Amino acid sequence: MASLHPEPSGTIHIVLRIGGRRFKRSLGTKLESQAVVRRDAIVEMLDLIKRGRLIVPEHVSVIDFLMADGKVDSLPPADPLKTRAGRVTLESMFAQFFDSLPVDNVEATTIGTMRTHQKHLTRILKPNFDMANFTGQTLQKYVNARAKETTHYAIDKSKPKEEREYKRVSATTIRKEIVTLGTVWRWAATVPLVSGPFPNRGIRLPKTDEKPPFQTWGEIEGQIRQESLTGLEADTLWDCLYLRQTEMNHLLKHVKKAARSPFIHPMFAMACYTGARRSEIMRSRRSDFNFETKFVTIREKKRVKGQRSTRRVPLAPPFEAIMRKWFDDEHPGGPWSFAQFDSFMDQQPLPIKPEQAHSHFQLTLKGSRWEKIKGWHCLRHSFISNLACSGIDQRIIDEFVGHCTEEMRRRYRHLFPDIKHAAIAQVFGGAAVVAR
Repeated sequence: MASLHPEPSGTIHIVLRIGGRRFKRSLGTKLESQAVVRRDAIVEMLDLIKRGRLIVPEHVSVIDFLMADGKVDSLPPADPLKTRAGRVTLESMFAQFFDSLPVDNVEATTIGTMRTHQKHLTRILKPNFDMANFTGQTLQKYVNARAKETTHYAIDKSKPKEEREYKRVSATTIRKEIVTLGTVWRWAATVPLVSGPFPNRGIRLPKTDEKPPFQTWGEIEGQIRQESLTGLEADTLWDCLYLRQTEMNHLLKHVKKAARSPFIHPMFAMACYTGARRSEIMRSRRSDFNFETKFVTIREKKRVKGQRSTRRVPLAPPFEAIMRKWFDDEHPGGPWSFAQFDSFMDQQPLPIKPEQAHSHFQLTLKGSRWEKIKGWHCLRHSFISNLACSGIDQRIIDEFVGHCTEEMRRRYRHLFPDIKHAAIAQVFGGAAVVAR
């Protein structure tokens, strides 16, 4: 339960475990006989505490109480983020993790997602859950409870609200929540607030459905019509839409007419002609556009962990014309590529925020055939697809869009159906198949 460890200086320390945590404290003596007496006294006090014969004050941790021989008047208040027994709660572990993050270390949207995960974890496990008691069984109970819950996404929105069924929380969502908890746990283990590896080995998640392959507009409409799909099943297919180059041109024409603000059309154009992510478009600056060399620099945050990196994409002639007009005739000023005055009180234009970009995307396409497009990511898929179907070398595509793993390449590398058919026809189309 408790052991003595002499240090190189000669001072003897006591090592003991309380509530699953390891503590090491100096006994303030170099004499073994005195250290043994102190150790025995500490062990006796700890036994009395466990039996309920000795009560530790609320504002004092157990280890401090033991080392002070129960004399609490001279002790400072315990860390308010720790429990009475000196253990760390789920809520306090998350609080200390977020407090430890340097400014601009993690994307604001990522932190927002992690806080959403924290909300579900603390709702089910409770904020004051003692992390010293967290085990793989605890994690499995969380998974089982979460898998029984439903989301706010209706399976069929055409039904009246009182008759709607809602989609269950997916294994993908639960896995992301576990990843967030594991990230916080591994940080806490370095402080240390917890000990041991994150107990996620052997955790069983609900089965997941493989995402449908990326498809053209015609393919999706044909499948919905053939199988009479509605509601969530149809929405799932539209999530996998990618546009042909001609469709992207028609989309941009619609956006130019329907846009309620002048920055919207150039933003759509940047997504279509560079494959930039929404967050990369938000970070873009006017100085990133070099019209002499005809390149635009994309500011990344995903490709190199913990480092700001960039990539360059050539300016397509139509995109160059759109951006020149935007900068020369309509841009409100300031360093950001896409900005606006949020109110009459603003002294200078402010960069577009992610939630504004999402809202403008939906409003611009609402009521048109293009409202089937779920978000900015579809335009990135389409950019990559058009490059791939034109036979552009995979290494050049990687350079343009920032792919660096084979998994990412497989996720986005999809060619149009007619290109695939042409490849098969080139080999087998003219030859008669003879059965032997």
